[in-house]
Amino acid sequence: MKRRYILLVTLPYLSHAQSADYSQYVDPFHGTEGDGNIFPGVVAAPFAMVKLGPDVQDGNRDAYSGYLPNGNIFGFSMMHESGTGGAPKYGVVNQMPVLGQVENPLADLSVPRAEPDRATVGYYRSALENGVIVELAGTEHAGLYQYTFPTGQSTSVVIDVSHVLHSFRGMGWDQTYARGQFNVFEDGHYEGSGTYNGGWNLAPDWTIHFCGHFSATPQVVRTFSGVGDRASRYDASTSASGTERLGGVFTFGQGTVTSRVGISFISTAKACQNVNNEIPPGTELPALVSRAVDRWNTDVFSKVATTDTVPSNLQQLYGSLYGMHMLPSNRTGENPGWASDEPYYDDWFTLWDTFRCTTPLVQILQPAAYEEQIRALIDIWRYDGFLPDARSSNFNGRTQGGSNADNILADAYVKGVRGAVNWGDGYAAMVTDAESVPEPNNDLSARDSSTKHGRGALPDWLQYGYITPKYTRAVTRAMEYAGNDFGLYQVANGLNMAADAEKYLGRSRNWRNHWNRDVTSLGFSGFVVPRNTDGSFVEQDPLKCGGCYWAEPYYQGLPWEYSMAARHDMATLVGYAGGPETFVRRLDKMFEPGIDPGNPKFNGTIVNPGNQPSFATPYLYNFAGRQDRSVERSRFIAKNYYNPGVAGLPGNSDAGSMQSWLLWNMIGLYPLTGQTTFLIGSPWFESLTIDLGGGKRLDVTSTGGNSNTAYYVQSLEVNGQPWDKAWVSWSDVFENGGSMAFVLGPEPRSWATGELPPNPASGGM
Repeated sequence: MKRRYILLVTLPYLSHAQSADYSQYVDPFHGTEGDGNIFPGVVAAPFAMVKLGPDVQDGNRDAYSGYLPNGNIFGFSMMHESGTGGAPKYGVVNQMPVLGQVENPLADLSVPRAEPDRATVGYYRSALENGVIVELAGTEHAGLYQYTFPTGQSTSVVIDVSHVLHSFRGMGWDQTYARGQFNVFEDGHYEGSGTYNGGWNLAPDWTIHFCGHFSATPQVVRTFSGVGDRASRYDASTSASGTERLGGVFTFGQGTVTSRVGISFISTAKACQNVNNEIPPGTELPALVSRAVDRWNTDVFSKVATTDTVPSNLQQLYGSLYGMHMLPSNRTGENPGWASDEPYYDDWFTLWDTFRCTTPLVQILQPAAYEEQIRALIDIWRYDGFLPDARSSNFNGRTQGGSNADNILADAYVKGVRGAVNWGDGYAAMVTDAESVPEPNNDLSARDSSTKHGRGALPDWLQYGYITPKYTRAVTRAMEYAGNDFGLYQVANGLNMAADAEKYLGRSRNWRNHWNRDVTSLGFSGFVVPRNTDGSFVEQDPLKCGGCYWAEPYYQGLPWEYSMAARHDMATLVGYAGGPETFVRRLDKMFEPGIDPGNPKFNGTIVNPGNQPSFATPYLYNFAGRQDRSVERSRFIAKNYYNPGVAGLPGNSDAGSMQSWLLWNMIGLYPLTGQTTFLIGSPWFESLTIDLGGGKRLDVTSTGGNSNTAYYVQSLEVNGQPWDKAWVSWSDVFENGGSMAFVLGPEPRSWATGELPPNPASGGM
């Protein structure tokens, strides 16, 4: 069923007390197609644990977030990820309405949709072809299903504990049901648990508990168990347990029935507590929707205000704010791994995706939650031994390149995050990444070393100062390890650990050991390439990277792209590339259409806006005195590859990383994670105010231009003073608030004639 894109400007359920409803500009289906993989279902609060929505099957197509625009719905589940690639995760604690009596609860019970699904913030609706209307709402740890059954028909609700989202890619990343239990009690409520394993992060067994109540007394209740698609036992028993598929079937008469369900990683008792505390008996669906709208407006949308009235701009602004607050999941009080008074967040999917743009923006918009997340990362190290790069179902797994939690901790440290963060432990966690080799985890995608956490290729890094082809993703890892070590330098320097600071600053320059000045491509010389143990360089075409995936030297990016990745050492890079003028021409070449036939979605440019290695590329002109080019290139990407539609993202959202990139473009800045520097672009709006908390705010204004044609910076004042630099620091505009007043125009102007952006590692060339 193809969903038509319709802007939802009014809500079916809206609190009369709500004075400013920014949620009217949010379409939850934004980014659900075109590989965006956004979850469109119910997320009742930012970072909520429960993400309640449909699970769709459409041939052998992976439904990463559960949703697909076409195909049959085969359940509505309580847990999902959002915007991720790799393989689906979760799709557990499921219900499926079935018309009439159910003869075999393990058969394919999927049903087409009679019309496109509908959604607003906090609300989801599916009209099934069998006549059942399913409406969903929820809270942070519980969900509400409302079933409206067709007149004259009895309907059953099937609860299949074995239900998960499957992957059909053949990569060995599928999820597996291991065992479960299901119990029906005399008062009609049910409790149980399911244990699962696998998925993209190769997780071992993990368990989710559930507790559910129906608003009506069922005519018949039966439990079942069986193997495959056939129930070997299906009767009036009140319990089932074991390794077979199992669950329960509740049959009702016509009318409307609601189902309240709580979940917990701790116990069924905690799941019952969650549902009874958050959705007590008698709670109506409109009240939950209104509560969710109020929560999102208060906690997220109201943090950013603009005088702009262009609908598409407002849709992208508030839709992007919504999309970047889906993950990680706040599971404080729901950690089954260890007892701790620290906050706990899970579903980091993944820091490789989010450290560039998302986490710096979360710090600005959600400083309290951000401090909690930093503390949670450090607590994971305390008990699991390493910081995560990706984590879900309470298990570290899938380090794609470097140990990029180091970058996030460094970014928080240099921007003054203190509070209850134990920075002694934080730095010790970073040192673990930098000095301890994680045990191999037998990942079939990359057998050379661990992909679970830490730095699997660390032995080469320590011995040679570069990474040999013995290790997969060698160049990607080297470039990222250098950035990770720069993060350690930043924190060590702040903690007055001079010897450590000197060591890690030196190691942060080791990316230079991969630079082969003799490699040429498209008339330019010098690229980062793999290097052998004897010091010789591996022959490499800078326009090729094989599959650009787990087994190759370059991950999700060409050698051309990775050769621009030394963000902490840009003066060195500009020099290696031939100086500022050559560096500018080299960047221009990366935006030239038709060069890379493997990138047809973006007209064959080397720059790939759908992958994170290209996120900063359009802003690098600032390091060569051409701020106007940064504006031109970044605005081109924003306006041509982003839009408010269902396919409005240039690639996987990747837990909101795409949306946060666009939000920085709207603000007119780009963050350099691990540094206090923000590169200046050009704002979209005449007026944009960001609430920084504590009575502080950043006001960004512009005159003389517009976001589509007249967007070149003519002049800038920062905090009321003329500004001639193509960058600002954290202390300039964020630490205590501030203002940036732009004058824009239709033609480039050389206004940024002052000091170039800092290059903190660019000594000792």
